[in-house]
Amino acid sequence: MLDQEVIETVAADADLADLVWRVWHFTLERAHNGAGGFRLASGLPLTPVAGDWTGGAFFLCGETAAIRPVLYASSEGSAAVIGRGLAEALQIMIGLPSWHDCLGYSGGGDLAVMGATLAFLLRDEQASDPGLADHRERAARALSFDLAPPAVLLGRLHAMVSATRPDFELLCDGEPYESTLFGPWHPSRNSAWR
Repeated sequence: MLDQEVIETVAADADLADLVWRVWHFTLERAHNGAGGFRLASGLPLTPVAGDWTGGAFFLCGETAAIRPVLYASSEGSAAVIGRGLAEALQIMIGLPSWHDCLGYSGGGDLAVMGATLAFLLRDEQASDPGLADHRERAARALSFDLAPPAVLLGRLHAMVSATRPDFELLCDGEPYESTLFGPWHPSRNSAWR
Protein backbone atom coordinates (compact mmCIF):
# COMPACT_ATOMS: atom_id res chain seq x y z
CA MET A 1 0.00 0.00 0.00
CA LEU A 2 1.34 3.43 -0.93
CA ASP A 3 1.94 6.08 1.74
CA GLN A 4 -0.85 8.33 0.46
CA GLU A 5 -3.28 5.39 0.38
CA VAL A 6 -2.52 4.65 4.04
CA ILE A 7 -3.11 8.30 4.96
CA GLU A 8 -6.35 8.44 2.98
CA THR A 9 -7.62 5.14 4.42
CA VAL A 10 -7.03 6.25 8.01
CA ALA A 11 -8.40 9.77 7.37
CA ALA A 12 -11.57 8.46 5.69
CA ASP A 13 -12.46 5.88 8.35
CA ALA A 14 -13.29 7.50 11.69
CA ASP A 15 -13.52 4.12 13.46
CA LEU A 16 -10.09 3.09 12.18
CA ALA A 17 -8.58 6.48 13.08
CA ASP A 18 -10.01 6.14 16.59
CA LEU A 19 -8.73 2.58 16.91
CA VAL A 20 -5.15 3.36 15.86
CA TRP A 21 -5.20 6.33 18.24
CA ARG A 22 -6.65 4.50 21.26
CA VAL A 23 -4.62 1.32 20.91
CA TRP A 24 -1.37 2.38 19.19
CA HIS A 25 -1.37 6.15 19.92
CA PHE A 26 -0.89 7.08 16.24
CA THR A 27 -2.90 9.95 14.80
CA LEU A 28 -2.75 12.04 11.65
CA GLU A 29 -4.26 14.88 13.69
CA ARG A 30 -0.97 15.35 15.55
CA ALA A 31 1.25 15.88 12.51
CA HIS A 32 1.95 19.28 14.07
CA ASN A 33 4.14 17.43 16.63
CA GLY A 34 6.75 17.46 13.85
CA ALA A 35 6.34 21.10 12.92
CA GLY A 36 9.20 23.55 13.20
CA GLY A 37 12.90 23.13 13.63
CA PHE A 38 13.29 19.57 12.30
CA ARG A 39 15.44 18.62 9.32
CA LEU A 40 17.63 15.78 8.16
CA ALA A 41 21.41 16.29 8.31
CA SER A 42 21.62 14.79 4.79
CA GLY A 43 19.43 17.59 3.42
CA LEU A 44 16.73 15.17 2.27
CA PRO A 45 13.19 16.58 2.59
CA LEU A 46 11.25 15.74 5.74
CA THR A 47 7.44 15.78 5.87
CA PRO A 48 5.54 15.46 9.18
CA VAL A 49 2.64 13.05 8.76
CA ALA A 50 1.43 12.03 12.23
CA GLY A 51 2.09 12.22 15.95
CA ASP A 52 1.60 10.21 19.11
CA TRP A 53 0.33 10.87 22.62
CA THR A 54 3.82 11.53 24.05
CA GLY A 55 4.60 14.38 21.65
CA GLY A 56 6.54 12.11 19.30
CA ALA A 57 6.32 12.68 15.56
CA PHE A 58 6.29 10.50 12.44
CA PHE A 59 7.92 11.85 9.28
CA LEU A 60 8.10 10.74 5.67
CA CYS A 61 11.71 11.15 4.48
CA GLY A 62 13.06 12.03 1.06
CA GLU A 63 11.73 13.39 -2.19
CA THR A 64 8.04 12.91 -2.90
CA ALA A 65 7.52 9.30 -3.93
CA ALA A 66 4.89 6.60 -3.60
CA ILE A 67 6.68 5.04 -0.62
CA ARG A 68 9.17 6.87 1.59
CA PRO A 69 11.02 5.83 4.75
CA VAL A 70 9.21 6.67 8.01
CA LEU A 71 11.27 8.27 10.75
CA TYR A 72 9.93 8.38 14.30
CA ALA A 73 11.22 11.15 16.58
CA SER A 74 10.48 10.74 20.26
CA SER A 75 9.76 13.72 22.49
CA GLU A 76 12.81 12.66 24.50
CA GLY A 77 15.41 13.43 21.81
CA SER A 78 15.95 10.18 19.94
CA ALA A 79 14.91 9.25 16.42
CA ALA A 80 15.20 6.41 13.93
CA VAL A 81 13.63 5.00 10.79
CA ILE A 82 10.95 2.45 11.70
CA GLY A 83 9.68 1.40 8.27
CA ARG A 84 10.44 1.52 4.54
CA GLY A 85 7.07 3.17 4.09
CA LEU A 86 4.01 4.13 6.11
CA ALA A 87 2.36 0.73 5.54
CA GLU A 88 5.37 -1.13 6.95
CA ALA A 89 5.69 1.27 9.90
CA LEU A 90 2.01 0.79 10.81
CA GLN A 91 2.28 -2.99 10.39
CA ILE A 92 5.14 -2.95 12.90
CA MET A 93 3.21 -0.73 15.32
CA ILE A 94 0.03 -2.79 15.02
CA GLY A 95 1.66 -6.22 14.93
CA LEU A 96 4.14 -5.85 17.78
CA PRO A 97 3.04 -5.46 21.38
CA SER A 98 4.63 -2.21 22.52
CA TRP A 99 7.20 -1.61 19.77
CA HIS A 100 8.63 1.15 21.99
CA ASP A 101 9.45 -1.38 24.71
CA CYS A 102 10.90 -3.82 22.16
CA LEU A 103 13.40 -1.06 21.36
CA GLY A 104 13.88 0.28 24.88
CA TYR A 105 14.68 -3.15 26.31
CA SER A 106 17.05 -4.12 23.48
CA GLY A 107 20.40 -4.21 25.26
CA GLY A 108 21.65 -1.51 22.91
CA GLY A 109 20.17 -3.03 19.77
CA ASP A 110 20.78 -6.75 20.29
CA LEU A 111 18.12 -8.64 18.31
CA ALA A 112 18.29 -11.65 20.68
CA VAL A 113 17.59 -9.36 23.66
CA MET A 114 14.73 -7.80 21.72
CA GLY A 115 13.35 -11.31 21.13
CA ALA A 116 13.42 -12.03 24.87
CA THR A 117 11.64 -8.72 25.49
CA LEU A 118 9.04 -9.61 22.85
CA ALA A 119 8.30 -12.91 24.63
CA PHE A 120 7.59 -11.05 27.89
CA LEU A 121 5.47 -8.45 26.10
CA LEU A 122 3.40 -11.13 24.34
CA ARG A 123 2.82 -12.86 27.67
CA ASP A 124 1.82 -9.57 29.31
CA GLU A 125 -0.49 -8.65 26.45
CA GLN A 126 -2.37 -11.95 26.64
CA ALA A 127 -2.81 -11.55 30.40
CA SER A 128 -3.74 -7.87 30.55
CA ASP A 129 -5.48 -7.11 27.24
CA PRO A 130 -6.91 -10.22 25.57
CA GLY A 131 -9.03 -7.98 23.30
CA LEU A 132 -5.95 -6.51 21.67
CA ALA A 133 -5.74 -9.41 19.22
CA ASP A 134 -9.22 -8.49 17.94
CA HIS A 135 -8.21 -4.81 17.62
CA ARG A 136 -5.09 -5.87 15.73
CA GLU A 137 -7.18 -7.96 13.31
CA ARG A 138 -9.70 -5.15 12.79
CA ALA A 139 -6.98 -2.61 12.02
CA ALA A 140 -5.11 -4.99 9.71
CA ARG A 141 -8.32 -5.82 7.83
CA ALA A 142 -9.26 -2.13 7.45
CA LEU A 143 -5.79 -1.35 6.09
CA SER A 144 -5.64 -4.50 3.90
CA PHE A 145 -2.54 -5.69 5.76
CA ASP A 146 -1.38 -9.27 6.04
CA LEU A 147 0.46 -9.02 9.35
CA ALA A 148 3.64 -11.05 9.58
CA PRO A 149 4.34 -12.93 12.83
CA PRO A 150 5.71 -10.73 15.64
CA ALA A 151 9.25 -12.20 15.36
CA VAL A 152 9.38 -11.22 11.66
CA LEU A 153 8.11 -7.71 12.42
CA LEU A 154 10.70 -7.42 15.19
CA GLY A 155 13.46 -8.30 12.72
CA ARG A 156 12.19 -5.66 10.29
CA LEU A 157 12.08 -3.03 13.03
CA HIS A 158 15.62 -3.92 14.14
CA ALA A 159 16.90 -3.70 10.55
CA MET A 160 15.27 -0.32 9.93
CA VAL A 161 16.46 1.27 13.18
CA SER A 162 19.96 -0.11 12.57
CA ALA A 163 20.06 1.51 9.10
CA THR A 164 19.06 5.02 10.23
CA ARG A 165 22.52 6.61 9.95
CA PRO A 166 23.86 8.44 8.02
CA ASP A 167 21.02 9.37 5.64
CA PHE A 168 18.30 9.88 8.23
CA GLU A 169 20.08 11.62 11.10
CA LEU A 170 17.56 14.08 12.53
CA LEU A 171 18.40 17.62 13.62
CA CYS A 172 16.17 19.89 15.68
CA ASP A 173 17.10 23.56 15.59
CA GLY A 174 20.50 22.46 14.32
CA GLU A 175 21.17 20.07 17.21
CA PRO A 176 21.36 16.32 16.50
CA TYR A 177 18.84 13.95 17.92
CA GLU A 178 20.24 10.70 19.27
CA SER A 179 20.26 8.54 16.13
CA THR A 180 18.79 5.44 17.64
CA LEU A 181 15.76 4.29 19.53
CA PHE A 182 17.65 1.28 20.92
CA GLY A 183 17.64 1.45 24.71
CA PRO A 184 20.43 0.03 26.87
CA TRP A 185 18.23 -2.11 29.09
CA HIS A 186 17.73 -5.86 29.26
CA PRO A 187 14.43 -7.51 30.25
CA SER A 188 15.93 -8.30 33.67
CA ARG A 189 15.65 -4.56 34.49
CA ASN A 190 11.86 -4.95 34.58
CA SER A 191 11.01 -6.64 37.89
CA ALA A 192 7.74 -8.03 36.46
CA TRP A 193 9.73 -10.04 33.90
CA ARG A 194 11.93 -11.98 36.32
